[in-house]
Amino acid sequence: MRLLALVMTTALALPAMATAQTLPAMPTLDESPAQRTARRAAMTPPVLQEDTALQAAIGSAARPAADVARDVYRHPFETLTFWGLTPGSTVVEIQPGRAGWWTAILQPYAEATGGTYVAVNQPLESMGVEDGAADMVLVARAFHNWHRAGRTDAFLAAFFKALKPGGVLAIEQHRSEDGLNPDVTAPTGYMPESHIIRAAQAAGFVLEARSELNANPKDDRDHPYGVWTLPPVRTSAPRANSTTDRPTPLTEAERAEYDAIGESDRMTLRFRKPG
Repeated sequence: MRLLALVMTTALALPAMATAQTLPAMPTLDESPAQRTARRAAMTPPVLQEDTALQAAIGSAARPAADVARDVYRHPFETLTFWGLTPGSTVVEIQPGRAGWWTAILQPYAEATGGTYVAVNQPLESMGVEDGAADMVLVARAFHNWHRAGRTDAFLAAFFKALKPGGVLAIEQHRSEDGLNPDVTAPTGYMPESHIIRAAQAAGFVLEARSELNANPKDDRDHPYGVWTLPPVRTSAPRANSTTDRPTPLTEAERAEYDAIGESDRMTLRFRKPG
């Protein structure tokens, strides 16, 4: 049987940039839970598409077993296909971290398809590619750190400059309830979806689509040590440099309860550089 993957295209997906004004209203700071549920329910059904090279990279025995175990939460095939990854792409991943979860998929995929994968840790110093050369800039779970450091706008400007016209800014981020102050949520690892959308739009990007692929309704975002209480980090005691952590460690029963939640509730967004 041929390998198939779900491409989660939402009601926000546009046939052309010229129709961007037809987008439904963005999530607002006063969006109620009922309105959010209705918006998500209105998203169109998935469309089938296949990319055997990507499936091979994800299914490779070279991937660490711990990475593979997280596929159930991070949906790599579906997420990358939603973002529009194609063979031969030049992909820049921002601050992939020591574990390099996406790196273990994207680097061999680029090698197999004649593309380029670049990991960038200091985007204000170098984006690793010539201006206008990247097909995709991928940001996973980093906006909370940038918000606290006051770097979001400068980083987004660097991404915009590196992307070619029509290039994609792909975002995965721990999602707080909308309407909350990002100054309050960022130290816990979560960010309001509308805040991320508005920041990217202010940098010149057009929101093309958003997906609930990585949503987790079990995650109520109320954790003793922020998002890091949940897998895969599984923080179980207060951290020395944190001012927001609960002062006592988890009990065994609490640890099991947070493990049962799984990984965080996350927004999955696709923006495009006009052109």
